[in-house]
Amino acid sequence: MAGMAPNLSATLYLVATPIGTASDITLRALDILAHGDVLVAEDKRQLLKLMDIHGIKLNGRPLLAYHDHSSEAVRARLVGDIKAGKSVVYVSDAGTPLIADPGFKLAQDVRRAGLGVTAAPGASAVLSALVVAGLPTDRFLFGGFPPTKTAARQRFLAEFASTPATLVFYENPKRLSGCFADMAQMFGPNRPAAMCRELTKKFEEVRHGTLAELAQHYDDAPAPKGEAVIVVGPPEKRALTDAEIDAALLNALQSGSVKDAAGAVAAMFDLPRKPLYQRALHLVKS
Repeated sequence: MAGMAPNLSATLYLVATPIGTASDITLRALDILAHGDVLVAEDKRQLLKLMDIHGIKLNGRPLLAYHDHSSEAVRARLVGDIKAGKSVVYVSDAGTPLIADPGFKLAQDVRRAGLGVTAAPGASAVLSALVVAGLPTDRFLFGGFPPTKTAARQRFLAEFASTPATLVFYENPKRLSGCFADMAQMFGPNRPAAMCRELTKKFEEVRHGTLAELAQHYDDAPAPKGEAVIVVGPPEKRALTDAEIDAALLNALQSGSVKDAAGAVAAMFDLPRKPLYQRALHLVKS
């Protein structure tokens, strides 16, 4: 049950909802759902079910549907509600709105109107998968859903191949075999990865392996059920060639001094500065 009524302002509230276990919702989110003037949901039935679990009544408040295909008129109506002094609360089906979920155009229109947008943070499949996958978490990139067709997916994945960070993707479980096969081809077969499925739910599963091993597993096994998140470890560091270092120095020298170029390249590749300074000096003189 929600607590005391918060002082909600004429703002768009983007409220995170559980990705599985219904108790994974914040007290602030429950208060906002209990006292917002206008409730908006990707799926109204899902929101009503969540509210019923937590003892929150609609009490005659407007409940509107909003998804990726909603019209401009729906967004205009919601912007008008906020202009009229009402608090508008938006939730997607599960997790945080706008993160591979609807809501971006709505938030954009509200901001363009000079009105407030705020978040009530909470559950996120991206972060939940990242922290259970057993791969580096100090730097990561969320790539969303890869394309469904093989050629388009390979072009998409090629953009991330050399990204020096852990990669996180959403995927339909029925496409895990093809996706892992393309990842093994584009990222390298020995790159470590994890498939995280049904996070926070009864049948939560985290499967580890190289991209090649995971591709083989899902090629042989029936497609699992539920929501899947793929986490791929960063590429292995390799020794840079002299040509690559020189190219980076020459590029940095176009906009800075020898000292600045050496410092920039040292930071970029985690290399000692002194030999880079001497190398940059030689490049300038030659």
